[in-house]
Amino acid sequence: MCKEMCSEKIINLAKAMIKVQKIVRPAMKDKVNSFTQSRYATLNSVMEACSEALINAGIWVTQYPVPVEGDGKLLGLVTKLVHAESGEWQESLIVMPLAKADPQAYGSAMTYARRYGLSAMVGLLTEDDDGNMASQGSVSGTRNQNLPERTTPRIASLKPRKDQFVNNSSQNGVLENLPHIDGINYQQNKAQDGALYITATGNTRNKNGILKEAGFKWNASRKLWWKAA
Repeated sequence: MCKEMCSEKIINLAKAMIKVQKIVRPAMKDKVNSFTQSRYATLNSVMEACSEALINAGIWVTQYPVPVEGDGKLLGLVTKLVHAESGEWQESLIVMPLAKADPQAYGSAMTYARRYGLSAMVGLLTEDDDGNMASQGSVSGTRNQNLPERTTPRIASLKPRKDQFVNNSSQNGVLENLPHIDGINYQQNKAQDGALYITATGNTRNKNGILKEAGFKWNASRKLWWKAA
């Protein structure tokens, strides 16, 4: 039995969250932190990765600030999951330090806390690439044109190892089972957690229907088609 951080029972909520975690996909790293020159997943990317799965499972998500003890330079944020049908709920509290006590620092810390609070509650895979951003009071980074573009969710590094990629001639049969489409190239990528992802690149225009039938999803922020292997 939980005390204060969840309802008396969470059986239905737990069952629903198991369904969510079976299908939720990793958050895309869609921004570059100008302080560390590393990529990270924004709040929009985190929401995009899990919101549909949560809604389909009948789970309502709410996040709101709460007062916390301190010297006025702390932000408390509650992330709460509610199973709509049963009313069962579970919540967590994250406390973030503010760079300074002003609206800009508050807003930056709020966004940072919402992203990590939601990721932790859902079990979403992300990396802590922008830890310095909130502490420095920077709301967002700017893209470094010299950094190579990431083509799949959560590739381990900006300079991938050779064993992270599998070309079309791979003997594992995964790519060979995909439909042959003129102008489309498939590439299999390995994420940090060991999961495999396939991207479809090239001349994808007017081929949305075929790609969707093959199980690919379009990511607007990255402008690519991808699917779990």
